[in-house]
Amino acid sequence: MDFSLPPELSELKTRTENFIRDVVIPLENDPRQTSHGPSDELRRELNALARGAGLLAPHMPREWGGLGLDHRGKAVVFEAAGYSLLGPLALNIAAPDEGNSHLLEQVADERQKRRWLAPLAMGEIRSCFAMTEPHPGAGSDPASLATTYRKVSGGYTISGDKWLITGANGAGFCIIMARDAESPEGKPRATMFLADMNRPGIVVERTLDTMDRSFPGGHCVMSFQDLFVPEEDVLGGEGEGFRYAQVRLAPARLTHCMRWLGAARRAHDIATEYARRRHAFGKPLIEHEGIGFQLADNEMDIHTSRLVTAHAAWVLDQGEKGRHESSVAKVICSEAIFRVVDRCVQTLGGMGVTGETVVERIFREVRPFRIYDGPSEVHRWSIARSLARGTAR
Repeated sequence: MDFSLPPELSELKTRTENFIRDVVIPLENDPRQTSHGPSDELRRELNALARGAGLLAPHMPREWGGLGLDHRGKAVVFEAAGYSLLGPLALNIAAPDEGNSHLLEQVADERQKRRWLAPLAMGEIRSCFAMTEPHPGAGSDPASLATTYRKVSGGYTISGDKWLITGANGAGFCIIMARDAESPEGKPRATMFLADMNRPGIVVERTLDTMDRSFPGGHCVMSFQDLFVPEEDVLGGEGEGFRYAQVRLAPARLTHCMRWLGAARRAHDIATEYARRRHAFGKPLIEHEGIGFQLADNEMDIHTSRLVTAHAAWVLDQGEKGRHESSVAKVICSEAIFRVVDRCVQTLGGMGVTGETVVERIFREVRPFRIYDGPSEVHRWSIARSLARGTAR
């Protein structure tokens, strides 16, 4: 594989890095950040700055106002943006909107794209993806999907409960995963639906308190109470929900790796600089093997994560499904990135558990990455099943 960057991508990487350093990082202490994520006012301001710099929506096709990057290009630009926790939000490449826009671009019909994708791509609205449910509903096991839909005159009615729905509070629309009420237990026939969040029957019950706080709208508990969705707002084909979920999830796992890799690199840079200038026992910390070896391990984990991500991106760019590769990348990167940031906290010592640097916050933000979009244990199980079937690459 040729890992050299073409000149135009190298230039875009540099422009993104400069934008993050000069424009976004100075806003990291903006008071419009809450325990449930940055406010929409701050998000819109960041989007306007990125638009002015020609960096908004680099993941979207040019026909929708983006830069038309392939997955390899995304790996480079998303990492550069992730160097600040506000960077992905500024470029409109943060979850869940980035994954939802990819799904709509791949599956939605033209009317649906004009109605929902066009404003989403330009940051005019936010979105959410309602799949995860409280016990005994679907979490890591999609066959437990409990939210149901029924066919009625002119469309469908949807009823059920969801939770941990990122960005639901303040979202413009929702992509809903529900099962046919007539499908058997354990073998649901699932469909995706599109619905504006102000429709009668959608209730955001509350916003959960979580250790992370970088997602606008937080993580919410919501319910659908006989929500009516017209036939034309089915996303793709009826009964194709699980297939379309993979259209969204395989690339979305990978773009998480890209963004959080940038955050890990930021933590590593801060810790390395600290270890160079902080002295103990007569010499800089970095000259003590206990610290120097930790930072060397960071270098190796970051390098490995970047290579794994690049390979998975290459697979997706070849037009392959990439489900196996995205699972491999998700486990390797989520665990390696956590190790990197954990070592950075240790290197900084007492300062590492304070707000004096952004490292403490990055530590809290990256820990959930080992859970969402499939916990490491489920991906290992999936990889093992591929090995048993002889289908692992």
